[in-house]
Amino acid sequence: MGSSATAAPVTAWAPLRHPLFRWLWIASLVSQVGSFMSDVAQGWLITSLSASPLTISLLTTAASLPVFLLGLPAGALADVVDRRRLLIATQCALVLVTGLLAAVTFGGSVTPGLLIALAFAMGIATSLNGPAWFSIPSEILPPEDLAGGVALNGVAFNVARVLGPALGGAIVVAAGPAFAFTVDALSTFGVIVVLFRWRRETPVTVLPAERMVGAMKAGLRFARHSQPLRRVLLRAAAFISCACVVLALLPVVARETQGGPLAYGLLLGSLGLGAVLGAPVLPRVRRQLSPDAIVTGGSGLFAVACAGIGFIRVLPLLCPIFLVGGLAWMAVLSTLNVGAQIVSPPWVRSRALAVYLLVFQGGIAAGAALWGSVANAVGTSTAFASAAAGLAIGALVLSRLRLPGREPPDLAPTRHWPAPAVAARPDPEAGPVIVQLEYRIDPAREAEFLRATRALESIRRRDGAFEWWLLRDSSDPALYVEIFAVESWAEHLRQHERGSAADREVEERVLAFHTGARPVARHLVAGSTAGPPR
Repeated sequence: MGSSATAAPVTAWAPLRHPLFRWLWIASLVSQVGSFMSDVAQGWLITSLSASPLTISLLTTAASLPVFLLGLPAGALADVVDRRRLLIATQCALVLVTGLLAAVTFGGSVTPGLLIALAFAMGIATSLNGPAWFSIPSEILPPEDLAGGVALNGVAFNVARVLGPALGGAIVVAAGPAFAFTVDALSTFGVIVVLFRWRRETPVTVLPAERMVGAMKAGLRFARHSQPLRRVLLRAAAFISCACVVLALLPVVARETQGGPLAYGLLLGSLGLGAVLGAPVLPRVRRQLSPDAIVTGGSGLFAVACAGIGFIRVLPLLCPIFLVGGLAWMAVLSTLNVGAQIVSPPWVRSRALAVYLLVFQGGIAAGAALWGSVANAVGTSTAFASAAAGLAIGALVLSRLRLPGREPPDLAPTRHWPAPAVAARPDPEAGPVIVQLEYRIDPAREAEFLRATRALESIRRRDGAFEWWLLRDSSDPALYVEIFAVESWAEHLRQHERGSAADREVEERVLAFHTGARPVARHLVAGSTAGPPR
């Protein structure tokens, strides 16, 4: 970037300077308002069609179950196919399903079973859309605007969460749920138009596309062996599993204020308003504090809010407490979301975000059940106090797990590995493949060398190796042999494409201990060959 760009102050609205992000943000805000309107209309419609609590609760299950069933496959799909086309397909599917729901409702033929089935279909489309959608900011924004872009997406969600239910309720009362469904379907067209106008650059590769099962395994393997991502996931799980007490017990708190539905709306709106008001402040906070400090401080602030909610039942006092909680919620989750994106290279980013979303949703599901059980057994106040203690303890204990700092690692692919020497071109599916490299080390520096190879092992396993060894020659203490195994020849060639500048720094630190000519990799391939090299 030029000097002028470097000197320009980073504000909360800076990402909107980029036309593609700006139009996607506006279109998604409108679409999310429509989605919340539809949620209200579906809730009202199911209660008018059935008095069974089980049937009514199945509507929520139908909408959320696809997230757990399809989260990781959706992330793999977003990394395997063109994300733009996937997003267009899922958005069109949402328009069709919502339009069908509007049609059957207008026609008077909607039943509880049909409504639940269509809600499940919407959940499928939403689940397939999620990882690809959350990957967009890191693809279209420069690094200095990524955090602001993630925060603005949170602002859009919270604005929609405030406006959508209010507008949806008014439309249902004035014109009926079918009209709300129609508005929701129309609200999605803006996103589709912007996606059609996006001229996305597709990464160039000569390798066959990953298969779905292999892509999902690669995503899980990356999450397991990427230490920076594991730290983000652990801190996200610790926060959301306790912070979700506010969402889980909000109806109970509203009822205990004697304020009825109005209290519920005001408290939920205060939480969303706090998140919206927090967004303009976050850029200034990020300039002053590290991501670790923001997550730790935000968790502590949310713990204080939880403690206040546990013991206060006066609505005018609860609203500002919820507002502060919304600000802390936005600060913590936007920081963790950015962390998950900047530590994940482009080839696996959607899968990494899918794992992040699974941890997030799983934390909410498990935490809500836990705090609901605690409240049922010993009271709402004790549940909130316990959750506040959990937030504070978790933040302090996990503060040792450092999050990525303001300067993210350079994960752009460099393709710095030399092409493997082959006498005959192996079949892409031939495997497993064993790769060997020999290092000659000064025995006096053996301990330093072994410490340096720990990071190398993580890279090999993270990028495709299912086994890794570092062996010393029993007859020559200066000779070490690195061996790692990959499932197929195609997967090993993908390793060549996945290497980044940050990986090269680790490899160069290991090679600095090697004396002699640069090690040459030897490849042992099981299976047939496809003919002479091209």
